[in-house]
Amino acid sequence: MEDGIFFWGPVTSKEWCEPNYVQSSYIAEFFNTISNIPCILLALIGLVNALRQRFEKRFSVLHMSNIILALGSMTYHATLRQMQQQGDETPMVWEMLLYIYILYSPDWHYRSTMPTFLFLYGALFAIVHSQLRFGIGFKVHYALLCLLCAPRAYKYYIHTEDTLAKRLAKLYVATLLIGAACWLCDRLFCKQIQGWYVNPQGHAVWHVLMGFNSYFANTFLMYCRAQQREWNPKIKHLFGFFPYVKIEKPKTQ
Repeated sequence: MEDGIFFWGPVTSKEWCEPNYVQSSYIAEFFNTISNIPCILLALIGLVNALRQRFEKRFSVLHMSNIILALGSMTYHATLRQMQQQGDETPMVWEMLLYIYILYSPDWHYRSTMPTFLFLYGALFAIVHSQLRFGIGFKVHYALLCLLCAPRAYKYYIHTEDTLAKRLAKLYVATLLIGAACWLCDRLFCKQIQGWYVNPQGHAVWHVLMGFNSYFANTFLMYCRAQQREWNPKIKHLFGFFPYVKIEKPKTQ
């Protein structure tokens, strides 16, 4: 950066409570960018487990969507350009459509209608979002998609008896609430935070917590689906810390 000229050009997207181009002249918001790395690593753990144990393809796609979302977030915060912001927000919607499919498809009698509708909806949203800025409309839309998932997720929780599996759901809720608090504080109290000696990087903390949040959600859903398929799922821990689902498929499967 020389004489106020940024490496990626002028800022055209929403900014967060992190000074631009301080840590690196090539990355606009350094901490908000690198804080997406845990999400990628956790999604890779989930993807490897899904592929190794031959879970249904929907879970491989779900883990890959987490990676795509994290990469989109990294490019957005690294550049602070409007196009990259849309490249962050569109995968957020796609990911929620995947969650809706995974949660509701087991009880959906017309098997082809739901994925077809969700695919067309996601494609239409991507086209419209590439041309228009939604602002608060995007947040409301995303929140509604999240709320659509809540009733079925709660149903899965109350029908789960395994203590370790239920703990995954509780960790999901805890990371969501703490992460949301960090997001709100970073957004609402930015002027005060900038006067502090140390910036707590609330938005970066949100990214890290959402990486774990997605991982806990995906693992819980894999457990529930394995239960539905009678694959005798059990929660194990990689390195004694990262939970994953171990299944035993009948020989006929």
